[in-house]
Amino acid sequence: MLAPARPRPALPPLSRARLRGAIWAGRAAATVSRVAGRGSGASIRGQVMLRLDPDALGELVAGRRVAMVSGTNGKTTTTHFLAGAVREALGPDTSRLVHNADGANLHGGIASALGEHPRADLAILETDERVVADLVRLGRPEVLVLLNFSRDQLDRNHEIKGLGRSWREALATAGQDGPVVVANADEPLVVWAAQTARRVVWVDTAATWTQDASLCPQCGSPLVREQPGGWRCTGCDLAQPAATYRVDGDTIVRPDGSVVTPALNVPGSFNVSNAACALAAAELFGIDAETALRGMRTVTAPAGRFGTATISGSRARLLLAKNPAGWAEALPLARSATVVLAIDSAAADGRDVSWLWDVEYEQLAGRSVVATGPRAADLAVRLTYAGVEHRTVPDLAEALRGHAEPVDVVATYTPFQRLRKLGGL
Repeated sequence: MLAPARPRPALPPLSRARLRGAIWAGRAAATVSRVAGRGSGASIRGQVMLRLDPDALGELVAGRRVAMVSGTNGKTTTTHFLAGAVREALGPDTSRLVHNADGANLHGGIASALGEHPRADLAILETDERVVADLVRLGRPEVLVLLNFSRDQLDRNHEIKGLGRSWREALATAGQDGPVVVANADEPLVVWAAQTARRVVWVDTAATWTQDASLCPQCGSPLVREQPGGWRCTGCDLAQPAATYRVDGDTIVRPDGSVVTPALNVPGSFNVSNAACALAAAELFGIDAETALRGMRTVTAPAGRFGTATISGSRARLLLAKNPAGWAEALPLARSATVVLAIDSAAADGRDVSWLWDVEYEQLAGRSVVATGPRAADLAVRLTYAGVEHRTVPDLAEALRGHAEPVDVVATYTPFQRLRKLGGL
């Protein structure tokens, strides 16, 4: 049985009335959004709530037991793993849990989820990197999972060290009231950011992507990677810390030395790493490893990722890849004879698509490739230089038409969401 949260503080009557009105107005806006076919309404619901009551997020998160997950890649799946573990521990009484399962992870999306479950005392929250500092201040989370940092949406987060610094400062300010941090020991910027936390549980995720960590975030000197021992700075004492949880192939080594096999129902070695971080967080939350892993195995298509749907008459499996690190993990999973690549540069994707040149599309040589989406022409240029034969079909629905065999589709955020809608996921 998971321990309940402390009794939530009572709001003054005026604040309570303002919050109630903001929640109802947000629900009305969400209904209009769904009827108009604009989406689930989760984000607009929260935006309306915060416009009418700027204090709504702090009021809604107060008094709950909160676990947060953040990072550039993997936060949606990791949050689903952790929420699955909590559900398994709760049994039939899942009304105690609130989880922003649709991936709406900015201030509005989190407020929206909390507002729809006002009585839930356990909150598992996917949190955008820019929102972490605010949630640490407002929500006093018990556990904060910090996964990784990578170049993502270059026009919005062009300086990832600035994000790391905001985490570091927030944890320092929180002091002994701050969360226990579950941190990826393979990521130098995450290690530096987590140093100021009151307590850190380190996880060796056996990460393979290193292109976003060549200089020390502490002193600016080059980093070197040595085995065994991981990475270290050549100019100061920053180095990879010893981990208490460790990924070893398809298994996870726990602090007591026991080895567990997650046997997940989502593909990719990176998801074993995500599961290791979720397992550490679940155990901190009071869930035993066996129960936590059983709950994680219920996750099959978190927010549509790895989901299979019929689109334009073709059977398609959807893979999300938002940046070079994500593409490096997703492309090896795309094993169908024909691979569809979908690219856009809307606000949610990032306007700058220069990152295309950092993805090793060369590995698709010899395959049948279709470039689609609003920025298909940019992708086609990159594929040409990679020596990959391809067709360019800008319309998403048309690009999925006429495939006799199932296809894997790798997409950035905006076309991924449209494909989910086209496929009914």
